[in-house]
Amino acid sequence: MTGASDGAEVIPVTDPATGQVIGVVPAGGELEARAAVAAAADAFEGWRRTAPAERARALKEAARRLRERARDIAELQTLENGRPLRESMRGVEEAISKLEMYAELGALHRGHSLPGEWGATDMAVREPHGVVALLVPWNDPVAIAGGQIAAALVTGNTVVFKPSELTPLSAIAFVRAFELPDGVLNLLHGDARAGAPLVADPRVALVAHTGSVATGREIARVCAERGARCLLELGGKDPLIVDRDVDPAWAAEQAAGGAFANAGQVCTSVERIYAHRDVAEEFAEELARRADALRVGPGLDPASEMGPLIDERQLAVVDRHVREALDGGAQARAGGRRLDGEGFFYAPTVLVGARPEMLIMREETFGPVAAIQVVGSFDEAIAAANASDYGLAATVLTASQANARRAWRELDVGTVKVNSAWGGAPGAAPHPRRSSGVGGSGYGPELLDEMTRVKVVHMKHAPGRAG
Repeated sequence: MTGASDGAEVIPVTDPATGQVIGVVPAGGELEARAAVAAAADAFEGWRRTAPAERARALKEAARRLRERARDIAELQTLENGRPLRESMRGVEEAISKLEMYAELGALHRGHSLPGEWGATDMAVREPHGVVALLVPWNDPVAIAGGQIAAALVTGNTVVFKPSELTPLSAIAFVRAFELPDGVLNLLHGDARAGAPLVADPRVALVAHTGSVATGREIARVCAERGARCLLELGGKDPLIVDRDVDPAWAAEQAAGGAFANAGQVCTSVERIYAHRDVAEEFAEELARRADALRVGPGLDPASEMGPLIDERQLAVVDRHVREALDGGAQARAGGRRLDGEGFFYAPTVLVGARPEMLIMREETFGPVAAIQVVGSFDEAIAAANASDYGLAATVLTASQANARRAWRELDVGTVKVNSAWGGAPGAAPHPRRSSGVGGSGYGPELLDEMTRVKVVHMKHAPGRAG
């Protein structure tokens, strides 16, 4: 595996619970990006010809080594992004399960025969793209890297893996679990100075990016100009609908889990809530009570139920959205402020009186904020949920089977969750809508489809030479 840089410039890595620097990594740039791609390109032909069973065996061995080092890697991730350690452990376990899953599925991922003319054989075969660039975010870095790297490698691609510059230490530990031929898996450190030339390199056949809308749009433009494929899972502004017939306390429990997990720093966090007026007040009070009861602190503290935001910049975004809502007439039933002391902590916040034009209801906040807008009907809630530039996921809490069916039919998002703020079919790859992305996201057999391309073969027998 190829390292990132021998240059003198470095990027500091900060613990968001304290604001203190805990390490440094090389600041990669164009030279490092080109070197990583060159190594992957040189290794591709050998890796694609490696037997699928052998590629699968390499993933299973990596999974075994990761299991031995799981807690150490989880602690590194928590130090880097602040996520409570038990959640980081779940992320590492998810990465291990994805390596094992794709090791099993990879050997089964083949082409198929097609009906053709008499006397001919027609086949659709699947082939790897070549060099795949994976740009992985900071909020759940090990789990996301595990699935994407596994799917890319088992199908015969070689990989350049660029983790976020905010969480590179866990990426180093993760990559060390793989024992692969040189150039098959390459780690590239850096920020946009490394990412931009990586995406633009003509030898990169597929770019998979999980992250911001702005970066995703630039990647899509660059890939379109040079004819490369891209998979983009971008931002979300996920709605939650609270129907009139549900228990408000139960609904508040669901909303709290959806809005405050990882301090709201999940692409599919609950970010805007449409509560029916018959239950809205009791629901808001219950949700505020849960927010006030959450224990906020460093992720390595076993007592902490919610950690910090990733950095000062994200803290400023959250505070700006909340301030704008409060200035516009919303009220904070809980939180609404930065917490005193070191680190980048923001209080779990419940806002009532939110209106559609507010930033808190329109733009991705990516923080521990549950903003509630009261609606008069289920029809109004569906319409408000769909009135967004985003379309990643949505949640509906209802006791009505008719409204549940309406929800999954009418909500224009990639994933609809009914009566659970978290979940999704593990064997499916939903397609985000609008600004939330392009291509299949998620981790199931469909990701193997995305990591390969189809070639159609038409074959007839040639007559032998006479004599």
